[in-house]
Amino acid sequence: MKVSIGSRIIDGPWGGGNLFVVNLKKFLQKNGHSVIHDLCDKDIDIILLTDPRSRKESSSTFNHEDIKKYKKFVNPNVVVIQRINECDERKGTDYINKYYLDASECADHVVFVSNWLKQIYVSIGMLESKTSVIMSGADEEVFNTNGLSKLNKEKIKFVTHHWSNHFNKGFDIYKEFDEMLLKKENKNIEFTYIGNIPHNVSFKNIIVKKPLSGHFLANEIKKNNIYITASRNEPSGNHHIEAAQCGLPVLYFDSGGIPEYCEGFGVKFDKNFSEKLFEIIKDYEIYRKKLNTYPFSAEVMCKEFFDTFKNVQNKKIINEIKINKILRDLFLFKNKFQKLLTSINLKQYLKHLVKRT
Repeated sequence: MKVSIGSRIIDGPWGGGNLFVVNLKKFLQKNGHSVIHDLCDKDIDIILLTDPRSRKESSSTFNHEDIKKYKKFVNPNVVVIQRINECDERKGTDYINKYYLDASECADHVVFVSNWLKQIYVSIGMLESKTSVIMSGADEEVFNTNGLSKLNKEKIKFVTHHWSNHFNKGFDIYKEFDEMLLKKENKNIEFTYIGNIPHNVSFKNIIVKKPLSGHFLANEIKKNNIYITASRNEPSGNHHIEAAQCGLPVLYFDSGGIPEYCEGFGVKFDKNFSEKLFEIIKDYEIYRKKLNTYPFSAEVMCKEFFDTFKNVQNKKIINEIKINKILRDLFLFKNKFQKLLTSINLKQYLKHLVKRT
């Protein structure tokens, strides 16, 4: 199978979309399949559309308009899958949802990263029968519990990490946490932030570290005990998944698709952040044990994507066979009908001749 993924891979710390491409490419190649990132070959079996937008900072290598031209002029039998992991609700914009919906017209199937995100698009007209949800996951060879630090009540260590410095990552909550650390009764709590922060945000008590990726990131996460994510309207995200795979219970904001990844493996909060922070400390051992059965990983995600590729491909072949059979039957029926008409007309003509004689 030859798969074209519409995104180039960027080395070093980057967003979750980039990690998705890295993991899927690794899985496909390991299983003997060919992966490219353009539409230059005429024998592509699967096209995976990851981001139809054309942006300066985008890693996208082609969009839906390019796919339409490829199907029209090069390979009309190619199967097109669109993966959607973005929405206006996350960015505070007003054009992404409609743009992605319009782009989906070129796709045979659309995959969402959470049910929360899927329902947003179904509510504006996405045909639900052509959709599915495949949950995201991180590389278990990197993000695992090997070397995880044990909880020490004398210094309870919280951590989070974000590549993006968009304010919806929860910097108001992190500022609240920063102020909490000033209090004497919280002197046994430490919080480390790994990643980029907005230019207008500064912390007094939070330890800030530069963005990390891969084993460097995993090792840093595992130095801590509890993970926190205050992201709002996040369709999926990768940060909390990486932390959960490393064995850290998650204190998470009840918003977007994140609860679908964290429910049962930590504590959710809304307006009761400080209360829930102490709750997860109290119940740490309960959630730490539950994380031994955390179900999400890159391996699981990639297998589901490959199964989707095959299923949609087979369905398209079956549909084409059915259509061809219908067209064939119509052609044969038309010929038989014309033959019948010809026979009837001939009989009528002969009768007419007999009458004349």
